[in-house]
Amino acid sequence: MKIIILAAGQGTRLRPLTDKQPKCMVKFRGNPVIDYIIAAAKKNEINNIVVVDGYRKDVLEHHLAGQHIKFITNESYENTNMVSTLFCALPELNDDIIISYADIIYTPDIIQKLMEDQCEFSVIVDKDWRKLWAMRMDDPLLDAETMKIDSEGRIYELGKKTQSYDDIQGQYIGLIKVKKSFIKTFIDYYHGLDKTLMYDGKNFNNMYMTSLIQSIADNIKRPKAVFIEGGWIEIDSVEDLNVYESYAAFTPYI
Repeated sequence: MKIIILAAGQGTRLRPLTDKQPKCMVKFRGNPVIDYIIAAAKKNEINNIVVVDGYRKDVLEHHLAGQHIKFITNESYENTNMVSTLFCALPELNDDIIISYADIIYTPDIIQKLMEDQCEFSVIVDKDWRKLWAMRMDDPLLDAETMKIDSEGRIYELGKKTQSYDDIQGQYIGLIKVKKSFIKTFIDYYHGLDKTLMYDGKNFNNMYMTSLIQSIADNIKRPKAVFIEGGWIEIDSVEDLNVYESYAAFTPYI
C-alpha cells in the first residue's frame, strides 16, 4: 500500500498563514497539517509515502527531510488542480494506492477502514457531516455537495450543488483508494478524456477530483462508499482553523 498526498496548492484562503509556506504546513494545535496525515499513514504501517508538492516546495521538503518520503513536483501548480497534481505522480501509480488531500486531518482508523475495504475503487464518506459543517457556517447547504449512493453502497453522484438535504447521504472528504487491479483502467480512462471539454465548469487541467470520480462512476465503475462518522476536519480557511482549535471532540493522532 502506498499513500500519495496532494500538496501542491497555494492555500489562498489561509493567507497570511500561507504567504511563505504551503497550505499543508499551516499548524493545527502546534503541528503542521501534513504531519498528522503522515502519522496516520505510518500508524497503519504505510511507509511508502509520496508527496506531490508545488507552491513553496522548499519549505515542505526541508520540513520532511530525512523521513524517507518521495517528492514529486507539480511545476504548473498555479494553473492546475487536484487531478493534474495526482497525475504528476503517474510513475507512482503502480500499486494499491490511497490518495489524500493535504488539507485534511483524520484519525488513523479512517485509513484502516479504507485499507480493509476489498473493492477496487473506494471513497471515504462521512455520514455525520452536518455536525462538522454546522460548526463552520449557519447554513450547511451553502457549501455541502451531493452524495447519492445506491442500494449496493456505491456512489452514483457526488460533488454537485444542491438545495436539499435529501441529495446528501454523506460528504466526500478527500480520501480515495484505488487498488492495483483497477489502476490501469483508472489511468487509461483519465488519459482518454476529451481535453477540450469543460468538467463541472472547469477545464481539463483544473478538473475537480469529484468530477473525475463522477465520470468514472458514470462510465466505468461506481466507487464503493466507505462510511465514517466524523473523526476528521478540513483546514481550508483561517476561519476553519479558528473553529477547530477548540473542537474538543476531535483528537488527531501524532
